[in-house]
Amino acid sequence: MDFKRNGVLVLEDGTVYRGYSFGSRKTVVGEAVFNTSMTGYQEILTDPSYYQQIVAMTSSQIGNYGVNSEDIESAFPKVKGFVVTESANLYSNWRSENGLPSYLEGNGIPGLHGIDTRALTKRLRDAGAMKCCLSTEGIQPSDALKLAQRWDGLEGIDYVKEVTPKLSYQWDADGKDSRPFALEGTELGKATPNRTPFRLAAYDFGAKLSIFRKLRQYGFHVHVFPANTPPEEIRELKPDGLFLSNGPGDPAALSYAHNSVRELIQHYPTFGICLGHQVITHALGAKTFKLKFGHRGGNQPVKNIETGQVSITSQNHGFASTQDELQKHGAVVTEINMNDNTVEGLRHKDLPLFSVQYHPEASPGPSDAEHLFDKFYNIVDQSRGGRSPVNMV
Repeated sequence: MDFKRNGVLVLEDGTVYRGYSFGSRKTVVGEAVFNTSMTGYQEILTDPSYYQQIVAMTSSQIGNYGVNSEDIESAFPKVKGFVVTESANLYSNWRSENGLPSYLEGNGIPGLHGIDTRALTKRLRDAGAMKCCLSTEGIQPSDALKLAQRWDGLEGIDYVKEVTPKLSYQWDADGKDSRPFALEGTELGKATPNRTPFRLAAYDFGAKLSIFRKLRQYGFHVHVFPANTPPEEIRELKPDGLFLSNGPGDPAALSYAHNSVRELIQHYPTFGICLGHQVITHALGAKTFKLKFGHRGGNQPVKNIETGQVSITSQNHGFASTQDELQKHGAVVTEINMNDNTVEGLRHKDLPLFSVQYHPEASPGPSDAEHLFDKFYNIVDQSRGGRSPVNMV
């Protein structure tokens, strides 16, 4: 970690923030966004939905409990860069295996600390998420500005193809990696329900591993497919249900996914999360639009307008669905964001289909919405008329 203010973050509007470098020596460009979570920085770093983004944490100190090999949402960090007010020099936790600076350095991710992230967050709230350049190599702000302004941005570009798996596979076939976390002599978390498992086809647009883990815990055998898998290959599995994951970038750029999902939802009960929710939006014939600065953090309030219940949710997205168009194409808007009234959930009037914009697996974040995995299982069960599925071993 350097003790000279030799790092720089420059926004596309020319705003300059100087800080101390940690992590990798590198110059990167991406979209500057902020996350309001107080913990869970390792899950945030490895969330594929952050691909091509430079994430600033609003919490004052990051890194104080270190990192480990278990609290990951993908094999390695997907953020382009990381910005914090203070990077903890010392870390302490019984599960920690390494420090945050070493972890970032080992994975080629540059970081800056010593930046006023409150000022940065206010700037992004006022002006919106912006292209930016982060450098820990001592380049001049004028050069960083040119790099930021030349970057293509997120709109209209398919970044899912960069994070989706190359081949299909079955997630955690023996259930070993999906067991609830436990301490010796105690059991923490909800036990796996004793129920007949269903075969699930899951499109991986950049999924968090915790989502697959929850689906497995709630009674699904999860078969994961690349984002560009054609419908006929999904049908060969003879699934009981269809799942659409989270992922990065502009949902409007995924026409191949829209077309596949449009066909498949006519035949299978479907559950979509985050980007999956937005893909469903397009598959139904509606549209999405880019939010000013997005929703990222573990404290987003969502209201179910059918029940009146309010949940605090974990979110990470920069696009949203157009409410009026959804209602014209057979969808019922079920949930809204209480901060800006954008769409947070939908169901179809006729099809066994529903989706949410937030992350109900709560990694990191509150578990208010975990019941949605149970809801999906029940929908699949009802669609089969309560019949037992075929042996999936």
